[in-house]
Amino acid sequence: MIGYAFTGSFCTFSRSISVLSGLVSSGEEVLPIMSETAYTTDTRFGTAADFVSRIEEICGRKVIHTVRDAEPLGPKAPLEALIIAPCTGNTLAKLASGITDTSVTMAAKAHLRQDRRLIIALSSNDAMSQNLGNISRLLTRRSVYFVPLLQDDIAAKPHSLVAELERIPEALAAAREGRQLRPLFL
Repeated sequence: MIGYAFTGSFCTFSRSISVLSGLVSSGEEVLPIMSETAYTTDTRFGTAADFVSRIEEICGRKVIHTVRDAEPLGPKAPLEALIIAPCTGNTLAKLASGITDTSVTMAAKAHLRQDRRLIIALSSNDAMSQNLGNISRLLTRRSVYFVPLLQDDIAAKPHSLVAELERIPEALAAAREGRQLRPLFL
């Protein structure tokens, strides 16, 4: 079983849910995880209840959305891989610093303490400024892989990077082989 986690980059939720659906359709058994913010926040991109309902319907499981429920995902309820898609810059910074104050960061911590594969699909407006150091720190960590990234709006958001979400299945396959997809930045 793999985990599939959502953090608050709401503008990418529809694309990420489409990828999640494709993974399940291809035979992956998926445990859904959402940060508390992603689980409860209504935005112009949709309501939290609608997103939760769609994700649970696709996966056939309830969403894990509390730190308490995410903690056993290490040794007690191991996942083969954990995908965070989208992963916000805030979550990335917490992962790089070892902060575990959300369900997603706790799931990642519990998962990584067993050296299992973590695949990060970053979506951040500060990826090439405040978070660039965090990207480099996580790139050197064993079992951490990134979905290839591109600048989504060079003129209006010069520091922004967004993962090519459609490449998540390819990134998962590469991580299963112990390799990082290249080129990382397109």
